[in-house]
Amino acid sequence: MGRRSAVSARSRRYAGIPVGQAAERIGDRLAAVVFVDSSLPADGESFVAAWPDGGAMVKASIAENGGFWPLVPATHYAGEGLTDEQIARIVDSSTPHPGATLTEPAVLAGPLDELPATYIHCLLAGAELSDEVAKLLASNQWCLVEMETGHWPMFSQPRELAQIFLEAAGK
Repeated sequence: MGRRSAVSARSRRYAGIPVGQAAERIGDRLAAVVFVDSSLPADGESFVAAWPDGGAMVKASIAENGGFWPLVPATHYAGEGLTDEQIARIVDSSTPHPGATLTEPAVLAGPLDELPATYIHCLLAGAELSDEVAKLLASNQWCLVEMETGHWPMFSQPRELAQIFLEAAGK
């Protein structure tokens, strides 16, 4: 069957979309997938499809910015448990996000609830668990880990996050 691998999801709540699609394709070769405070893919739906305006504002912004989702200002990271230095590091190393990845529909051949998954809910990020995440957490394959930090634990709590990855991978 080959080596089993672990996949992680993060970044502006978007990364769960491609990670979920990749994990679903890997299937039983997957040891674990960890979604870090992220959205999840739904077959045939784009990342922005469920937004209140159907993603119209994001699509307009992408069109105005040469096909890219523009960077957010440093103020976007306030209240996320980050230091000024951590925020500066994120902002200084950021690049615009290819817009089509946000507007193209996800493609899933099977259900996500069959994946061995850990969902990390970052409590300072303020968002409640989505209905889709809550439903998946009812699966025997999914577990929830909560962190007292914002959406960027790879900066604010890297050691704690690494420990969760190790535990999810069975190490």
